[in-house]
Amino acid sequence: MAYQSLRLEYLQIPPVSRAYTTACVLTTAAVQLELITPFQLYFNPELIFKHFQIWRLITNFLFFGPVGFNFLFNMIFLYRYCRMLEEGSFRGRTADFVFMFLFGGFLMTLFGLFVSLVFLGQAFTIMLVYVWSRRNPYVRMNFFGLLNFQAPFLPWVLMGFSLLLGNSIIVDLLGIAVGHIYFFLEDIFPNQPGGIRILKTPSILRTIFDTPDEDPNYNPLPEERPGGFAWGWNKTDLD
Repeated sequence: MAYQSLRLEYLQIPPVSRAYTTACVLTTAAVQLELITPFQLYFNPELIFKHFQIWRLITNFLFFGPVGFNFLFNMIFLYRYCRMLEEGSFRGRTADFVFMFLFGGFLMTLFGLFVSLVFLGQAFTIMLVYVWSRRNPYVRMNFFGLLNFQAPFLPWVLMGFSLLLGNSIIVDLLGIAVGHIYFFLEDIFPNQPGGIRILKTPSILRTIFDTPDEDPNYNPLPEERPGGFAWGWNKTDLD
């Protein structure tokens, strides 16, 4: 019975969020079980372009470090905001969501050539958080019960938290920069006088991912619900 409930809950997660989160967890599990090592996964331009280890373009987005606080923290934020985006502003637009993944991953890989980052998954998570926060500007957040702020400040609060933990903020700045580029090109520039839509989802992605029929039994995760975690709460849940 418990297995069936877990299976049903798992299948209720929208497809892109389910696939990416699962891939991240399985990659970490494989490293923990010593089936693979981080040295086989990290971003290395020389190994990618000279030795044709193309898989590194993907695997560097899937490993968040060994199991611990940092891994759990990143997985919770990845799952939460990836799912809320897919069930919110990308509802019924799976191809557009996949295209955002590809665009964001391409830009981060490009920037990764100039900064000494070997794993880009955390920056990708910050990008998702940034896009969600800009598209939900009036949502009030509560962070660890200490700070109350509007959603657009969430990426900056997370960067400050990383700084307090002694981590490099280059990762956060990269995620914010790529998230802002996407948000500007997708949401701001097309609505300006003389603006045009530069980001256009290829028709092949629409053919593969977009389906005309919507599942009537689909149960989305409400954007205003905290998901049971003590950080990144929406203020409305506490009132």
